[in-house]
Amino acid sequence: MPHLGIAIIVFACVFSCALLGLYLHTMLPAHHLGDESVSVIKLTIGLIATMAALVLGLLISSAKSSFDAANAAVVRDATEIILLDRTLAQYGPETQEIRVLLKQGVATGIQKITSGDPAQLASMRSPEELKRGENIQRRLAQLSPNSETQRRLQARAIQIAGDVLAMRELALLQAAGSTPMPLLLTLVLWLCIIFGSFGLFTSPNTTVVITFFLGAISTSIAIFLILEMNTPLGGIVAVSLAPVHEALSILGQ
Repeated sequence: MPHLGIAIIVFACVFSCALLGLYLHTMLPAHHLGDESVSVIKLTIGLIATMAALVLGLLISSAKSSFDAANAAVVRDATEIILLDRTLAQYGPETQEIRVLLKQGVATGIQKITSGDPAQLASMRSPEELKRGENIQRRLAQLSPNSETQRRLQARAIQIAGDVLAMRELALLQAAGSTPMPLLLTLVLWLCIIFGSFGLFTSPNTTVVITFFLGAISTSIAIFLILEMNTPLGGIVAVSLAPVHEALSILGQ
């Protein structure tokens, strides 16, 4: 489900529970909202709010780590691609075809990531794409060096190509998303209980309804950002591909 759709559902659930609490405030008998009852309810809601804050912090930390890892993978991948191309250039004109394949592969990857199409992004994890990367490694292994210098450059190129492939797979795995849905559902349930209790202790009026509306909006935005950061190669909150674009402009020179 698109992240915006999930955020809208979260907003609807939380805001509806707040309005339900306001309705129950007018319907419950007075002794249900006596001092003793309110004290017990507040203690329970305080415990739930603490757990919700811990889970929210855990999700934010996890999403930030995923985003940072994908960003680091993209930067390192771009650096390794440039190093691979320069190593092949030093080897000699025999590697020209491999350099062309490398540039085409990078251009295709950028096009798929920036397309915004989940299907194209998913296709980057297909066996066919993996074989294209392995094809470059195979062509590097098939080179016939004529000197000690070329042998060293060949070995270096094979090593870099392996690193590039590994970092690419790491970035794609990070982009697949890792938000634990049971944890997210639990958090939303707790938020609904918390907002419902807020309404239960408050007399209905316009200011209170607007406050609940803003609180529900803020909560849904936080969850939306968590989901977006867990898919760092697509969506609104995405890692910058500027290093890869820069690498593409240098390749083949």
